[in-house]
Amino acid sequence: MDGASTGCDTPSADRTPPKPCCTPQAERAPQGCETPAMTGAEAAPDGGYVSPLAPAVTELARVSTGSTDDMVQVPGGSFQMGTDRDEGGFPDDGEGPARAVILAPFWIDRYSVTKRQFSRFVKATGYVTEAERFGWSFVFHNQLHGKLRANAKQAVQGIEWWWRVDGCDWAHPEGPGSRLKGRLEHPVTHVSWHDAQAYAAWAGKRLPTEAEWECAARGGRESLIYPWGMELEESGAFHCNTWQGDFPHTDSAADGFAGTCPVDAYVPNDFGVSNVMGNVWEWTNDWWSNDWHLTGSRDNPIGPEQGSAKVVKGGSFLCHISYCNRYRCAARTQNTTDSATCHTGFRCVRDVGPWTPASRLGHGAAAPIPRPTQR
Repeated sequence: MDGASTGCDTPSADRTPPKPCCTPQAERAPQGCETPAMTGAEAAPDGGYVSPLAPAVTELARVSTGSTDDMVQVPGGSFQMGTDRDEGGFPDDGEGPARAVILAPFWIDRYSVTKRQFSRFVKATGYVTEAERFGWSFVFHNQLHGKLRANAKQAVQGIEWWWRVDGCDWAHPEGPGSRLKGRLEHPVTHVSWHDAQAYAAWAGKRLPTEAEWECAARGGRESLIYPWGMELEESGAFHCNTWQGDFPHTDSAADGFAGTCPVDAYVPNDFGVSNVMGNVWEWTNDWWSNDWHLTGSRDNPIGPEQGSAKVVKGGSFLCHISYCNRYRCAARTQNTTDSATCHTGFRCVRDVGPWTPASRLGHGAAAPIPRPTQR
């Protein structure tokens, strides 16, 4: 389809091209149209809200006003980000090397933002998501049943199991005729990076940097593939919501879910953060690059100043070892800021206090972030 791609970087010429990621993307803004730059969600003439364009990021706007209900505090210090291990992953994504990164303390949501929470935001502000304004969003084929397939007009070239569905948005996850009933505690989906940013601003929070997200996901446990250990199904138990079966044709739902699951469906990690692997990809604040981290700052890093896509982390219910095993702590991929899908959501962070030079941990050595002894 025009403007749609597979969501993965073009591999270098001397490598075997990896299979495309399971995340479609679309440059959906009309060509030749200019959108005025805005900071935060600004009121539209009709009283609704429109999403902002993202300026170059030279400094992270620190936020410490939002409620800390259902958030956990991650202590400041250093942690090992990335991996040097062969995890069967995607080195060209920039998963390595493992490196010590210093972070100031921060709060992070225990759970992905739910459909219920997002509905409160929409009711309070009149916000209109980008999927609603564009009139469509991406849905995976196995989420469309019966009459819902009538709204699937166009498959994505190269990954034909993804469909453009007219009338699909956060409140109608599979298009007209679909509802939120029974899924209010599932993560909100069909939200773009701009939509997630607008929600975070309204809540007095912000989107996490990639380093903050990965630190929180690891839960204080160093050098593991997953937050819980080295095996996906450690001790014979499911620890996250991913695809079981023959991808992309049949999901056996052996883990109990053939789509998204409630945000608290699995045991949280040692920090008390739930469902960081699988279920839905989560937006971060960082612009995508597969090599910026090789020379960039490792003291509270915020990623490149500019880019064409944002980093997403954690994998989703569509990830499978045969195709896109990015449900690992070090794994990462990207999507354009206006893209929205049925398997992408977000969670928020906020700073512990006002951000001043004195609150920084400095550029020297910092103590490792401790692993909690109990939750």
